Amino acid sequence: MSVAPEILRYAAFAAAPEGGNPAGIVLDAGALTDADMQRIAAEVGYPETAFLLGRSDEAGERRYRIRYWSPAAEVPFCGHATVATAVLLAEREGDGDMTFETPVGDVALTASTGAGGIEIAFTSVEPVVRELDPGVLARLLEVLSLRAEDLDPAHPARESFAGNWHPVLVLRDPEIFHQFRFAPEPVAALMSERGWTGTITVLHPVAGAELLARNLFPVGRITEDPATGSAAAATGAYLRAIGRVPEDRVVRIHQGAHVGRPSLLTVTIPEVGGIVVTGGATPIRG
Repeated sequence: MSVAPEILRYAAFAAAPEGGNPAGIVLDAGALTDADMQRIAAEVGYPETAFLLGRSDEAGERRYRIRYWSPAAEVPFCGHATVATAVLLAEREGDGDMTFETPVGDVALTASTGAGGIEIAFTSVEPVVRELDPGVLARLLEVLSLRAEDLDPAHPARESFAGNWHPVLVLRDPEIFHQFRFAPEPVAALMSERGWTGTITVLHPVAGAELLARNLFPVGRITEDPATGSAAAATGAYLRAIGRVPEDRVVRIHQGAHVGRPSLLTVTIPEVGGIVVTGGATPIRG
């Protein structure tokens, strides 16, 4: 009889002791089938669980093959599970550079330990930003009970990719941002139809280079993601594409308050190439 794999649990990007986005991690997943990984992810019940399939060092570089599953399906890339897994590896193997070979391409990471613990900076795959079809935008606003006039005219709606496709909406009224409601089923259906494998990213700009984010992710019992690394990278790509990058090229995204798990994601936006997302993770006890 096969031995059940060990499942570790970490919360990434926490801005408070009970904050962050929980991720399951299976370090020795090379013998698992797709059905095994889907079953484990469903049993864990977190937004995503990461599965390390193997390691191959090249010229002193740590390289890991990794896949990600939500409770409902495989996800091409997951930022918070990437950070959580990298923290766990750094705890066991030390700081330094590593590469995750993901279904969407190689993701470079750097682990460093400071006064606040281990911090991970990952660089996304090459991002893509494209126009959001007006008809699709109208349908998206309808399922979110929003209106076109709720959008911030300085931040046009777009679709942004930095590992997953995310539609990005920016709302100008903080009350609308905090209070809009949606039915999960039609939102999930539209996401499946459009191939939005990440989240629907809804933003509201606040003082300076600070953004509030709600990332809608209606899968199973989950409706909103507490912290979304792939959406943070997609947001950085979106800001670059529309010419709204701060002078120091760093933005801070506050997320998770609406689901009781406050989170903070730091995004660095270089002039070209992948977007850098930085954060930490801590074990979930009990």
